[in-house]
Amino acid sequence: MGSVIKLSKKINNSYLELKKSVESKLVMVDEKIEQKLQSNVDLVKKMSSYHLDTGGKKLRALITLGGSKLCGYDKGSRDVNFAACVELIHSATLMHDDVIDNGEIRRGKKTLNKIWGNQSSILIGDYLLSRCFEMMVEDGNLEILKLLSSTSALISQGEILQLQHKGDVDMLEETYLKIISNKTAALFLAASKIGSIITERENKYKEAMESYGKNLGLTFQIADDTLDYNSDLKLFGKNVGNDFFEGKVTLPIILLFQKIDEKEKKLLKSFFIKDLRNENDLKIVLELIKKNNVINECYKKAEHYINLASNSLNIFQNSDEKEILKNLTSFSLERNF
Repeated sequence: MGSVIKLSKKINNSYLELKKSVESKLVMVDEKIEQKLQSNVDLVKKMSSYHLDTGGKKLRALITLGGSKLCGYDKGSRDVNFAACVELIHSATLMHDDVIDNGEIRRGKKTLNKIWGNQSSILIGDYLLSRCFEMMVEDGNLEILKLLSSTSALISQGEILQLQHKGDVDMLEETYLKIISNKTAALFLAASKIGSIITERENKYKEAMESYGKNLGLTFQIADDTLDYNSDLKLFGKNVGNDFFEGKVTLPIILLFQKIDEKEKKLLKSFFIKDLRNENDLKIVLELIKKNNVINECYKKAEHYINLASNSLNIFQNSDEKEILKNLTSFSLERNF
């Protein structure tokens, strides 16, 4: 774990450097989203306004802008429009996630479903998706329309697969990777690839950006799932155990199940069979995770995807953008959001 902590300065800088390098365009992304979410329906206006006020780091939009810059896009606003599209897709999935998980807090504020109910939250998520597809049709690029359409379908499939395996502590690691490849990595892949499409780069560059985005997304999700069980880290107000209380089986639980004895396996299964888990249940699981050095193993697996993502960019000529995106591959292991 010590080697991961040492990366902190570099990781934080990479995010801030990316944000600074596309700052003016990021402002335009915010303006575009605000413009597209305008509505004559009062409730839509209220919910959209509330959503915009919750902020967020807009990492996927930043990757869209940074990837476009790396690929040589420097004139026009197509990168801004598609960065807004990616952000709208991400926001819609979060709204739907909160309904599925009965979420009550996101980014330190009450969730939309907590305030306005599940029905309105699902519909506002659908509204965001429809606005996104409206923008894609206006641009007219069929390759990007196909990419983002298939990405939306993959995200839904990932959610359904996760629901299908809810509580399965003996889940295969392969199944977990398929879930997060669809749920998370697919949108990172799309965000990364867009720049190579709008600049009409050769297929080898498109494939490089695909690989970068996919492996960055896998790193991001593995790190996020690991943070949920890392009681040694107190980051960004993230509560340890959210996934556990929701009954989600993620990599730390899968690896733990592989390491413990039969008696402990039976105990772990009993926790996830229950409708509700309590603080004492979590305490037992955290102790087992610590005892079996599961956190370190999770980070080692994440580092594998870090290397794949970073190496994907070797095909590009050296530039500030390339260096920033390469450094970004490590940030998920010790990020501050």
